Amino acid sequence: MNKKLKDLEGWHYGGKGSGIEDELLELTLKGIKTATCSWYESHLVENVPIPQKGERSYIMDSKDNPRCIIELTSVEVMPFLDVSEEFAYLEGEGDRSYEYWRAAHEKFFSEYGKTIGLEWDSKTAKVVCEKFRVVEILD
Repeated sequence: MNKKLKDLEGWHYGGKGSGIEDELLELTLKGIKTATCSWYESHLVENVPIPQKGERSYIMDSKDNPRCIIELTSVEVMPFLDVSEEFAYLEGEGDRSYEYWRAAHEKFFSEYGKTIGLEWDSKTAKVVCEKFRVVEILD
């Protein structure tokens, strides 16, 4: 393994096998996607620590190849319904509108919840909103 990655956590957008890994990774590599979010309650169920500002990790493509190293510039836990239009835009997906962001995330979290035994409810759910910068693009 690359020495730079030895002490870093690697991950895939949407989780391995989600089918969205490469599409969202490409948006990141192009500088379009500079934010991402996860379902707060899923961290608790899956015993995954909440990311912290300043943490670095690497993002992998669907074939498990590390493609870039990122650093978190901010992390905020908030109700799903409080996510701003600005944050939705920074996620860089679809037409970058809040409407697209909300519909895509409602669908993803609803489906994901079924695999981990949680029921998605946009009125009560909290999300972990992470902004990041790409530190290095890997070959």
